[in-house]
Amino acid sequence: MTDIVHAQGLEKSFGSFKALDGVDLNIPTGAISGLIGPNGAGKTTTLKAIIGLSDVEGELNVAGRDPRTARHKLMEDVCFIADVGILPRWLRVHQLLNYVESVHPKFDRQKAESFLATTDIPARKRVKELSKGMITQLHLALVMAIDVRLLVLDEPTLGLDIVYRKEFYDRLLNDFYDGDRTIIISTHQVEEIEALLSHLVFINRGKIVLNTMMADLEERFTDLLVSPGKEAQADALNPISRRSTLGKQCLTFEGVPRAQLKELGEVYTPSVADLFVAKMREGRHG
Repeated sequence: MTDIVHAQGLEKSFGSFKALDGVDLNIPTGAISGLIGPNGAGKTTTLKAIIGLSDVEGELNVAGRDPRTARHKLMEDVCFIADVGILPRWLRVHQLLNYVESVHPKFDRQKAESFLATTDIPARKRVKELSKGMITQLHLALVMAIDVRLLVLDEPTLGLDIVYRKEFYDRLLNDFYDGDRTIIISTHQVEEIEALLSHLVFINRGKIVLNTMMADLEERFTDLLVSPGKEAQADALNPISRRSTLGKQCLTFEGVPRAQLKELGEVYTPSVADLFVAKMREGRHG
């Protein structure tokens, strides 16, 4: 599988703050990739670099182009949803369709109108008169009607209730994703997107701390619910993190054979959320 995003040694500073500190990142073509990190970790800076909105140092190739020198052409193959508030609030819905149709050569207006026909969004309403959920639907309608290779989503459902969030991702999978297009999602709602992902990236303090296919998680990481009396043996295998669960110690291991851990208690594959916490705590106890 080829990579639609290849980055090596990305650096970006804002004054004395280093937002990106030698980021190496590869995202396979056709993947649904989750970019997860705490606040200030470098997620948004990375996404903006990918679409040419942030000038960074280092090697960067997206869909065969350098975003820093060929952003205009790149945006024919890439769409970006950062926050629903970026749509022009003074335009009416039909005017917004007119505008996108006039500026984007790959926009299919009929497809957008077909999508909007399944919603309660009136064509003559201004964007500022729509609810946040409706604006998200409108934004998604525009994006899904553009034939692009890469869709970048930065907290796309922030502030929406669970119904709109679920509908957003259902639409994305059923009406946009086809196995060839690539989607990068950055969100704090990790549990909601875990089942969608085929690729996973963790970033912390401007550095990539995990870059893996979801299919490899079970082989690479194991959670162990330690049996009483086995704590010392488990500790000797150098867990990357620990937490208390149901009165027992739960230890997370990387690269330790699962068969070896089964002798010490119950084993299972950590969730993305639990693995994220473990990697953020790696090297620390508690």
